[in-house]
Amino acid sequence: MPHSCFAARLGDLVTLTPVEHAALAALEERERRLRRGAILISENDRIAELYVLKQGMMMSYVLLHDGRRQILRFLFPGDMIAMSALAFGTSPETVMALTEVVISPFDRSAMASLLSAHPRLASAMMALDQIRRVALTDRLAAIGRTSAKARVAALLLDIRSRLRRGDPEIGDSFHPGITQEEIGDATGLTAVHVNRMLRQLEDEGLIGRDGGRYTLLDEQRLVRAANYVDRYAQANLGWLPAGE
Repeated sequence: MPHSCFAARLGDLVTLTPVEHAALAALEERERRLRRGAILISENDRIAELYVLKQGMMMSYVLLHDGRRQILRFLFPGDMIAMSALAFGTSPETVMALTEVVISPFDRSAMASLLSAHPRLASAMMALDQIRRVALTDRLAAIGRTSAKARVAALLLDIRSRLRRGDPEIGDSFHPGITQEEIGDATGLTAVHVNRMLRQLEDEGLIGRDGGRYTLLDEQRLVRAANYVDRYAQANLGWLPAGE
C-alpha cells in the first residue's frame, strides 16, 4: 500500500479502508522540495492548488498594517496546506518553510473527485477541520485573555503534541524547531518578553532548556499553568459509519 502522510494524519482519528488510503495516497503522487525560508504562497497570491506537507515544518502568517507578523499556524507532516483554495481565488495568508520541506501539490479538481467518490472521507476531513478550528480558537482566546507565561507554555505543549503525532517516540524532551521571535509572533509577544517567560518557566521548574532542545519537567503543572487542552486527543469520530 503506498504511503500517504495525510492518510496517516487522518488515520489517527478514524480507521481507513485500503481503498480510502489509496485514494488519499493519489493526492501525494507528485513531490516538490523547498529550502528553508522559501515562500510557498504569498498573501493575496492566486491559488488553484492544494498541498500535503510530507517532510519538514512550515508556518502560515499574515502581515499587519504596521509591518508586524502574526503567525497563524505551524504546519507538520500530514497537514494539508492552502485549504482556502476551496473557497477563495487568492490566498489569505503566506506559507513559508521553516526547514527544508517536501510537499505534494494537487489540483482542486482532485479534491472534488475525492470528496464525491468517498463521502466518509469527506466527513472525516470536515471533522479534522473542526479540530483545527477549535484549536485555533483556543489560541485566539489565549492571546486576548491569558498571561504571557500561559501563552508561551500552551504553545510549547501544542508543538510537542503535534510532533508526537508524527513520531510517538518523542517524550518529554523535544526540539520545537522555532525561534523565540517566532514564538513571539505566534503569541503576540516580543522576543524579549518570550525570553523572560521561558526563563520564568525554567525558574519554576516547569521546563528545561539545552540549546534548542526543551524538556517538560513537570507536564501536569505546565498544563495547568497554560490552561492547555489537547483538542486532537479529545476528538471523537465514533459517529462515522464503518468503512466498507
